[in-house]
Amino acid sequence: MQIQEHHFQTSDNVSIFYRHIPAKTESKKAIVLFHRGHEHSARILFLAEEIGLDDFHYFAWDARGHGLTEGERGDSPSIGRSVADVDEFIRHIQTEYQIESQHIAVIAQSVGAVLVSTWLHDYAPNIRCAVLAAPAFSVKLYVPFAEQGLKLLYQWRGNFFVNSYVKAHYLTHNQERIDSYNKDPLIARAISVRILLGLYEAGRRVVEDAQAITTPIQLFISGSDWVVDKQPQYQFYNRLGSHIKERHIMDGFYHDTLGEKERYKALVEIKRFIQQRFDEPFCRVDRTQADQFG
Repeated sequence: MQIQEHHFQTSDNVSIFYRHIPAKTESKKAIVLFHRGHEHSARILFLAEEIGLDDFHYFAWDARGHGLTEGERGDSPSIGRSVADVDEFIRHIQTEYQIESQHIAVIAQSVGAVLVSTWLHDYAPNIRCAVLAAPAFSVKLYVPFAEQGLKLLYQWRGNFFVNSYVKAHYLTHNQERIDSYNKDPLIARAISVRILLGLYEAGRRVVEDAQAITTPIQLFISGSDWVVDKQPQYQFYNRLGSHIKERHIMDGFYHDTLGEKERYKALVEIKRFIQQRFDEPFCRVDRTQADQFG
């Protein structure tokens, strides 16, 4: 499996690192992978081999402030800026590799799934489908009034950082995955408060207005997820405007859905879903008059 390393430049002049696995055919189709919070592309790119759709290009970035990408660890100017990064990354792939948007599928997990769902909502991209695993619409802080307290502190002292309380053994039952997480020097343990608060705000907004999203969606909910609240995930799914949507509840899975010990149960569904979407003619839903007709 040939892995290439590249960078692209954002509109605010940040160099973002990404990895690319070329298709094994002359195909012009792509699957773009978005990692969970704190992590980086190397911790999700293994999906390229395990999903086994070899006629697709695979791309995975290190999000701003993560991995080998520039920026203070765990930070970004705003959630809006990070969502713009998603859009610019997809546009870069279209231009650099001559892959049309309707021939692109995305797979995103946790914080990456919030960025992607916000992008689907705000930018209405012309992509084929999206797979969202354990989207972090509402992170469990386990402290009463924690969000309100962080808001007050942020208003008083400006941006600051908080360390993740989540240990690797709460993320997955996969011991190899636990060990690699604990030893990985590129894991960003802290997250900036402005990004954490922005994540809450974006999650609420997207869940409340999910009917604006019409992209075919496959959603995975981890049944034993102690990191994020599951209720907003159910609400998001129920409100989706997508004509094609699937929900899979992975009993016993922890938060790292796609890195779980029995992740093959999810990956077989992902492979089927993406194959089905690409076997069917692409159909874009017109939302230009959605405000008039619902």
